[in-house]
Amino acid sequence: MSQRDLVPALSAGADYEQLAARFRPIFERIAQGAVERERTRELPREAIGWLKAAGFGAIRVTVSHGGAGASLPQLFELLTELAAADSNLPQALRGHFAFVEDRLNAPAGPQQDLWFRRFVAGETVGNAWTEVGNVTIGEVITRVRPHEGRWLLSGHKYYSTGSIFADWIDVFARRDDTGGNVIAAVRAHQPGVHLQDDWDGFGQRTTGSGTTVFEDAVVEAENVIDFATRFKYQTAFYQLVHLATLAGIARAAERDAATQVAARRRIYSTGNAPLVRQDPQIQQVVGQISAQAYAATAVTQRVAQAAQAAYEAHFAGDEALEKRANIAAEIESAQGQLVVSELALRASSDLFNALGASSASAALALDRHWRNARTVSSHNPLVYKARIVGDWAINGTEPPYVWQIGASPAAPATA
Repeated sequence: MSQRDLVPALSAGADYEQLAARFRPIFERIAQGAVERERTRELPREAIGWLKAAGFGAIRVTVSHGGAGASLPQLFELLTELAAADSNLPQALRGHFAFVEDRLNAPAGPQQDLWFRRFVAGETVGNAWTEVGNVTIGEVITRVRPHEGRWLLSGHKYYSTGSIFADWIDVFARRDDTGGNVIAAVRAHQPGVHLQDDWDGFGQRTTGSGTTVFEDAVVEAENVIDFATRFKYQTAFYQLVHLATLAGIARAAERDAATQVAARRRIYSTGNAPLVRQDPQIQQVVGQISAQAYAATAVTQRVAQAAQAAYEAHFAGDEALEKRANIAAEIESAQGQLVVSELALRASSDLFNALGASSASAALALDRHWRNARTVSSHNPLVYKARIVGDWAINGTEPPYVWQIGASPAAPATA
């Protein structure tokens, strides 16, 4: 039996238009409520429910297990379309798709089959990795300990994106017995899990990125997973969700600019045409926004191709090939971040150059595009990503695949 015979069926792609047709009516419904949710800070529970019921969370699951078998470029194109409808939704599902990706990379067997069945049934996974407060960088206070054949999890997490909507939570923790780092997949709906919607950012306000407290939350033994086995292109994957979100924001800016300009009846005496939509300078502004959205989408797709190559290389039986593919995915995601962040920020700001002062009305909530783009772009600091890319280009220094944030050991102790 050859190595090829041992490789499982992979999620290498589906008919994109047929796949997208399943979800575009849902995206349209989501878009219709986006402004009101923004104005009232209403969490998109109903919208997440529509996506779950339609099988959106299983699009990467292999066809043989009941999923759509979508490739990563197809996943991120769908997330870009979803972000154009409401940019909070892809980020709320970021932890879910990362956990799905990890299970896709896991060894075949009963546990993988079980998770695939859960995804196909509509169950989703949230995220709880980051600890805040006086936690030294590299330190993990959230702990799991064995107890009567199961494990108990205790700790505090913030930036728990999507967990408030999820059935499970992907928790980064440390074992009490060995000190090893693990992922604990925890059922969200149990007495030991307490979720709060206390994210106070000025953008991406309805992603459910608040605090989660675990107090002896029960974890089944098979759901305590060695972190060392986590899929290697995970950081690139997480960043790709942000790239798709930013590309979607740029598309939304293009859509809203064109719609608002086409509908305008008032003109400036200093303008160039009897109607704003005929004004060549305004057409130029909207054309620039369109080009920014196009470029953001194209870069995101190029990065997604690199991630797909890393996924497929995992099953090729060639360690050197897999390492090269993982490096490429990481470097390209960083390069993409540097470019797409600027494109989305420019598009969401240029939007106002095409419109009058009335575009600042809170009722339109057009400012949400810039606020959301600025918030997403603040993840994974751009300056550090630029340095990592530069170090690779100059010195061939391998990029880091996992990074952390925490209190500096050199900082003065707080009272």
